[in-house]
Amino acid sequence: MALFDMRLQEVHNKLVGKELTVADLVDASFNRIGQTDEAVRAFLTLNEEGARASAAELDKQLAEGGERGLLFGLPAGLKDNMVTEGLLTTCASQFLRNYDPIYDGTAVKKLKAAQSVLIGKLNMDEFAMGGSNENSSFYPTRNPWNTDYVPGGSSGGSAAAVAAGQVYFSLGSDTGGSIRQPAAYCGVVGLKPTYGLVSRFGLVAFASSLDQIGPITKNVEDSAYVLQAIAGYDSMDSTSANVEIPDYASALTGDVKGLRIGVPKEYLGQGVDPKVKEAVLAALKVYESLGATWEEVSLPHTEYAVAAYYILASSEASSNLARFDGVRYGVRADNPDNLIDMYRKSRSQGFGAEVKRRIMLGTYALSSGYYDAYYLKAQKVRTLIKQDFDHVFEKFDLIIGPTAPTPAFRIDEQVGDPLTMYLNDIVTIPVSLAGVPAISVPCGFADGLPIGLQIIGKAFDERTVLRAAHAYEQHTDHHQQRPQL
Repeated sequence: MALFDMRLQEVHNKLVGKELTVADLVDASFNRIGQTDEAVRAFLTLNEEGARASAAELDKQLAEGGERGLLFGLPAGLKDNMVTEGLLTTCASQFLRNYDPIYDGTAVKKLKAAQSVLIGKLNMDEFAMGGSNENSSFYPTRNPWNTDYVPGGSSGGSAAAVAAGQVYFSLGSDTGGSIRQPAAYCGVVGLKPTYGLVSRFGLVAFASSLDQIGPITKNVEDSAYVLQAIAGYDSMDSTSANVEIPDYASALTGDVKGLRIGVPKEYLGQGVDPKVKEAVLAALKVYESLGATWEEVSLPHTEYAVAAYYILASSEASSNLARFDGVRYGVRADNPDNLIDMYRKSRSQGFGAEVKRRIMLGTYALSSGYYDAYYLKAQKVRTLIKQDFDHVFEKFDLIIGPTAPTPAFRIDEQVGDPLTMYLNDIVTIPVSLAGVPAISVPCGFADGLPIGLQIIGKAFDERTVLRAAHAYEQHTDHHQQRPQL
């Protein structure tokens, strides 16, 4: 068994038992990156000097004995929209190609407090805008299962690095499915927490009412441990929820007897690949065998979710990205004629096509005369979508369906068709609009490419989501299969 295929608890036991050192783990990470990243292209920036220095310090602490947390010494990667002191944070954009932050975001601080080792920053769609990683302004990341295919997005680098065994776990960000969809495409576990459970301080904003940081791991148990480390109230984030953080790992009992599951007919209808539908129905049979029950339900406003999302997210992006103007940080255009010309040239040269498309859409939706017709109407639709979930959760504990309607698609297959690309998120976007938690776990394969099962829970009920995901995982072997790179 490869070192990074072990469960987190197993690696931890080997560390405290002196069978492994942190330096061994860091060496394994960089060796694997050296072997595979020319094909996968998951990383934008490596932190080799800093990681090795951290490993040396942590090994000294290990030799001294004492209690060590479960994330101690584990190599981790971060999506490149989380600010890291002294390490480039580019958002995969030419605009920020020289941005060297002077502070760490809260999630980064929490991982450092847990004494994980930061291996580097991971590729993504520029400013988290995209669903395939082809919108990175540097280079596209490739799917470790088949490098002719996309890894998903926008956290494609975060999912690909875990699937390829380059890091033990990673953090991604999810706005409309950007943790769950790449996790599904790459055959790993991706958790989007309830909005507000994990601080957004230090996460470069795309759509502030939707963005949420979450873990990408090899298995559900590890996801629970990482979530434990990064969840919690933060006074630096005005949208942070001041709620009690339970022990997530203690929920992983394997017992789902009596659990009531709703299966939205809209999530298994037109446009869903037959092999994806077959895999989801097979997963529901596993739950039946474990004593859970399921019924078909309806989330009737699902058909409006994609349209509402792209109006709302683009509107927020238009506002958030106004700060990138060539004045305060990032790249500044050469030889502008005046201040307005500097704004125009800096933004024209710094932003890629998809970012410009969303800024223009959002600016239009917020403009005088169109605000009520588009933005306000989209907010009303968002409320209806949330009410759909509230209504189902009155009778059911969980909602289950596919994470994406199809497996991964070929690189360049959809990049010229934004509308088709947007529709790939049709079953993840409603969850984000409602602000509830969801996890994607591997549930099979179609033509050699992974399929993801999406398990959706009530707000701040990550324990039930993780319990159901873990129980399913323990009765299948999909999560144990690895790409051959």
